[in-house]
Amino acid sequence: MSTADATQAVVLTSGGLDSTVTTAIAMADGYECHCLILNYGQRHEIEIAHAQQVATSLKTASSLVLDVDLRTISRSALTTSIPVPKGRTVERIGQGIPSTYVPGRNTIFLSLALAWAESLGASAIFFGANMLDYAGYPDCRPEFVMAFNALARLGTQQGIEGSPITVYAPLLQLTKAEIILKGIELGVPFSLTHSCYDPSPQGKPCGECDSCLLRQKGFHEAGIPDPALEAR
Repeated sequence: MSTADATQAVVLTSGGLDSTVTTAIAMADGYECHCLILNYGQRHEIEIAHAQQVATSLKTASSLVLDVDLRTISRSALTTSIPVPKGRTVERIGQGIPSTYVPGRNTIFLSLALAWAESLGASAIFFGANMLDYAGYPDCRPEFVMAFNALARLGTQQGIEGSPITVYAPLLQLTKAEIILKGIELGVPFSLTHSCYDPSPQGKPCGECDSCLLRQKGFHEAGIPDPALEAR
């Protein structure tokens, strides 16, 4: 029978606010974290450098940048020339599936994380899905996480031999402000994080895309300035 190492976890790390707090939560829970960073052809590829900086700052066990180009199979504002939505209200952001949804992204990313986790003998995968701020993303819902956990039990050697790999999404039902305050509590290096979907060539946030606006709203409601803006 295969056995899992209860201290090992793979964390999907994008360099954004949510995945960084998720990594800090996993480490606070006692896991040795292996950060999986995906270069999938995203227009905001600057996030890869930020993810590496976050992993270094948090002193994770390891980090791996994996190239998986989704531009040829996933039509999205993040992988094609489709314009990124700008200036939307928070109410509009939460309605419908936005053009920044990347078809299959979380399913593919979690599958790759599952493969690495089983190769490491890890017992857990963490990812920073959040349904309150991204209600339109079908792969950021509790039902999706539950379904993937069932897949992980049925489709892996560890699962069928009694040591399943569990997928955790600890931020799933938190507001952005609650996520930020949790990060402050855990000493998260927010100054290193990047959230913008359509940054300038120099990496400056546009300040108008959904991700920028939700980040601004979160820091405002948390009652603290955004360290990333102060650092630039």
